[in-house]
Amino acid sequence: MSGAALITARDLTVGHPGSDRPVLSHVDMHIDPAEIVTVVGPNGSGKSTLVRALLGQIALDSGRVERLGGLRIGYVPQRVHIERAMPMTVRRFLSLPIRVSDAEAARVLERTGVPGLEGRQIAALSGGQFQRVLLARALLNHPQLLVLDEPTQGLDQPGIVAFYKLIEEVRAETGAAILMVSHDLLVVMRASDRVVCLNGHVCCEGTPQAVSAAPAYRALFGAEAQGTLALYRHHHDHDHDQVAQDGHSHAHVHGPDCGHGHDHLRG
Repeated sequence: MSGAALITARDLTVGHPGSDRPVLSHVDMHIDPAEIVTVVGPNGSGKSTLVRALLGQIALDSGRVERLGGLRIGYVPQRVHIERAMPMTVRRFLSLPIRVSDAEAARVLERTGVPGLEGRQIAALSGGQFQRVLLARALLNHPQLLVLDEPTQGLDQPGIVAFYKLIEEVRAETGAAILMVSHDLLVVMRASDRVVCLNGHVCCEGTPQAVSAAPAYRALFGAEAQGTLALYRHHHDHDHDQVAQDGHSHAHVHGPDCGHGHDHLRG
């Protein structure tokens, strides 16, 4: 990728209040312009904490986050709580907290594949429609970086695949970089340029193929990890793609293991 990194974390350590054990320890990562980076890891690995730290929503114990000057960020949080008994149209939702024009509202709804929903009640939307409305709202400020925290929670498999396809289209059309947190391993490996495997620290990172084959990744995800590697190879064989044999084709492994002492990490 060309150009300076949009956002960089350097030696990031974040702890829970009142706890001696950090949630994140000495994390280094960066996001370059126009790339899709996905963070994967088991429950409790610090994925959402990392997102909140990058966005400046929580205090750091140590380290720092550097952002490109004037960086525009669009954010789709993991959970949005809306009182279902409270009337709220999609159009009104898109104007919270800053009012946008009808033309802008129509533009982002069209871009995310749900045109004409302005008058619909938020409470009446399907899960897939609501996720696309959330994405539409995140696109209102023409972001250079889109941050999506578990954006496909509650969607069925066809909905998950369709949402990731939409994300790839948005990146291609807008040039925005995308940072995703996801547990949809099988789909993520086809939708990402780079994958960061997290378990309190960065265990490994690199291309989807390299991370899928990394011992640390296999130790964390077991049989599911084998499935992601098989899917990735099938996808690329089918497309007749060539995997680069230079340094970019290898995962970078951080630390002696990624599974808190499991012997098979060293095998």
